[in-house]
Amino acid sequence: MSLVFTNDNCVGCNKCIGACSAMGANIHVEEDGKSRIHVDGDKCIACGACFDVCKHKAREFNDDTERFFADLAKGERISILLAPAFQANYPQEYETVLGGLKQAGVNRIISISFAADITTWGYINFIQKYNFLGGISQPCPAVVGYIERYTPELIPKLFPVHSPMMCGAVYAKKYMGITDKLAFISPCIAKKMEIDDPNCGGYISYNVTFEHLMKYVRAHNLYGAPCKDEIEYGLGSEYPMPGGLKENVFWFLGESALVRQMEGEKHMYHYLEQNKKRIKEGKTPYLFIDALNCSSGCLYGTATEPEKSDTEDVFYEILKIRENCKKDVKKSPWAKKATPEERLKYLNKQFENLNLDDFLRKYTDRAVGCRHLVPTRDEADAIYMDMHKITPEQRCIDCSCCGYESCADMVTAIHNGFNVKENCIHYIKDMVENEKLEITELMEELDRQKESLVEMVAEINSDFEGLNESVEQMEAGNNSNAEESTGISQDVQDVTEFCRKLEESLAEIGELLAELKENNDQVVNVATKTNLLALNASIEAARAGEAGRGFSVVATEINELAVSSKETANNSNMGQKKIEVAINEILDEAQRLLGVVDTVCNRTQNLAAATEEMAASSANITEISNVIKEKLETLVGDVE
Repeated sequence: MSLVFTNDNCVGCNKCIGACSAMGANIHVEEDGKSRIHVDGDKCIACGACFDVCKHKAREFNDDTERFFADLAKGERISILLAPAFQANYPQEYETVLGGLKQAGVNRIISISFAADITTWGYINFIQKYNFLGGISQPCPAVVGYIERYTPELIPKLFPVHSPMMCGAVYAKKYMGITDKLAFISPCIAKKMEIDDPNCGGYISYNVTFEHLMKYVRAHNLYGAPCKDEIEYGLGSEYPMPGGLKENVFWFLGESALVRQMEGEKHMYHYLEQNKKRIKEGKTPYLFIDALNCSSGCLYGTATEPEKSDTEDVFYEILKIRENCKKDVKKSPWAKKATPEERLKYLNKQFENLNLDDFLRKYTDRAVGCRHLVPTRDEADAIYMDMHKITPEQRCIDCSCCGYESCADMVTAIHNGFNVKENCIHYIKDMVENEKLEITELMEELDRQKESLVEMVAEINSDFEGLNESVEQMEAGNNSNAEESTGISQDVQDVTEFCRKLEESLAEIGELLAELKENNDQVVNVATKTNLLALNASIEAARAGEAGRGFSVVATEINELAVSSKETANNSNMGQKKIEVAINEILDEAQRLLGVVDTVCNRTQNLAAATEEMAASSANITEISNVIKEKLETLVGDVE
């Protein structure tokens, strides 16, 4: 988890990139279509510069405040190391807050002002013992973090003497015999890195920052009976001031000691980069460099409440504390009237039981993974071309809007994946100008298309006029066809009716023929009987002789009449059969005709209906074409 992190307020404005001294610690990312600047915890030195410049309050930091209070609540034995700047920041609440911490379970309260006196003693003794000249002070963990990550060649020049915080922890553990866990009440975010550094021995368990502590105290009303820290201290109380270490050294070595004071977030690291060769080779004239990350020192450290920096009240308070530490008594390291040599003598006397080696530390080269790759000329040229930076002038605009001081730095950042070309305002500007040109050309083409459209619409309107005429003619024809089709349908229905009547008449004829056949059959039967009677009469007439001659003639005629009647009836039956065959054929044809007529009738009716639909559709076509014509005319009006 990164010590410094980005919250949801980030708008990707790049100010944090511009303030940061460590390229790659701030990385441009896209999340849900939104530009954000994330923090790489391995590269970040927790200098706090991004907090100072961010107007969106998009940066936050982690510390151990919550865990500290949770462990107190569980009954853990914890003592606190109190930073000198705490009293200056909270002169009215100082004692009651300490009382509240005691009430919450804190065991002992040790001032780091006393430990700062040990640090001063350690610096002077290390310089004198090892002739360590031109070194870099290390009380500031942000400075140490920068050197370990970005200028590791300067690690040998870092003072190996612990910071006041660590000197206080070593003293509490080794010389006071405190076995409690230790918490540092801290004005600094970066102190967490120092606390967790294996080179610092794990003496301290918690970095409890001023800002988070006071937020917790006020939220839980954690105030108690007034309480003070335990150990008397000297000028170590002014360590939080810019040049505080330098002033302490002057106090004991005199102002002839040449100490280079250097502070200020970006200014500090720029100085190291520009002078690292000279510092490394020991070619500076300084006794040492008093290096601090914060321009106002630890008084207004990165983890102090921001509103404190709006006034100089904190500075005035530390000056009061400082003056109270100077004494009028003799044989004291803090005696006002003593010479620097006498003060140093008394300081060494005060700490004669301390072992300097107990307060020394080592450092770790952490440059692997922190230093960025420098693109080759060809690689840089490819990136410049991709950014549409063709000319030397375009490659040296150096507007810093991307967050980097130069276009070359931006190219390096892109090469390392820290940023993207879209974060270059001039690239975006060129893109916008190109798009503007394209839009202008499109507008011109659109005007040309408008003219063509007007002409096309005029032609279409002309075509619609012809279409309307054709539709009107078609509509008139369809109406006529509908009337004719309706008449034909009526005529066909008359034919159908005739066929049905014909069928009925033929059926009646069939019935009459059936009756005729029955009558003929009766005639044949009568003729047959008559024929038999005539034959019998002839036989009787023959027997009668002459007397029966006349009857014989009559019988013969009757017989001939019977034969003739029978032949006539038979002939009538044969004709009847032919008539029946003809009538059946006529009926079959009539049935076929009736089917055809029905089909024609149905088709004629369908044709009439279709013609009526065509007439209605023609009317719709006319109506729709008129609507389209009106809309086209409206469109032409809009286009013009």
